[in-house]
Amino acid sequence: MPENNIIEVNTWEEFEKRLKDLQEMHRQAESSAWSPVSRFLFRGQENSCWPLTTTLERRGREGMLVADYCHLISDVKPEIETFTGLKWDDLPAYPEIKKSLREEYDSFGRLLPYDYMVHLRHHGFPSPLLDWTKSPYIAAFFALRQAPPPRKADCPEKRVSIYVYWGTPTGSKTRSNSPEIYSCTPRVQTPRHDLQQCEYTICAAFDNNSDQDIYEWRFGRHEEVFARGKSDQDVLLKYNIPATERLKVLKLLDDRNINAFSLFESEESLMETVALRELDLREGDS
Repeated sequence: MPENNIIEVNTWEEFEKRLKDLQEMHRQAESSAWSPVSRFLFRGQENSCWPLTTTLERRGREGMLVADYCHLISDVKPEIETFTGLKWDDLPAYPEIKKSLREEYDSFGRLLPYDYMVHLRHHGFPSPLLDWTKSPYIAAFFALRQAPPPRKADCPEKRVSIYVYWGTPTGSKTRSNSPEIYSCTPRVQTPRHDLQQCEYTICAAFDNNSDQDIYEWRFGRHEEVFARGKSDQDVLLKYNIPATERLKVLKLLDDRNINAFSLFESEESLMETVALRELDLREGDS
């Protein structure tokens, strides 16, 4: 991403001031745009040196065909349904998906089973979805949730990052056969989706990467799109905050009931929250 889109802040209070600037920026964009302007989305990462990647990319499946991924999650669906007690009945048959994703440009958004994909993403299955939240405070929790990473030679500063994504500052987008970012806000039966105020993006291209002159959908890299540095679509800002702000911010967030238990509602997250309060935040108060 462009260097001028990376903003170093020294305190949490400075970041909150930046949030007010963003709100004003959004207000001005709304007053001049012909179409509805998208809202800001936020994402927290606990190491400022980490790239912005999906869990599917991290599993070495960068550039995977969309149809192949749909085939994969279709194959595991019976096992997932058996052990979760949930059902996803609207998943198209693989031959239909394969045929449509090769022949129809508009099939991408129409055929993907986003509700099922979101459930898989929230429970650890490698996913092409990049998850965001509508709340900068929830993003801050995920950025600062873990203790600071160890200092490394290629990343000497212990900083975390809060990303701000603005899909359509002017209310519209242009498309091409290059990788592009698509937003999705599915209705899902996964509680974590609502608790974390999630929205999602997915990067893909309708291109010809085969020897058979066949155009088909394949996943792309978000960072490739952000590197273009456009000001009228897919704008990304990155705020780097010192990890030393961690306990102060987590205390403020916990006072607002933003903690692991409120965002996950599992026994493990309850233990994490209680341990944070009793071992870290209480110690910080003494």
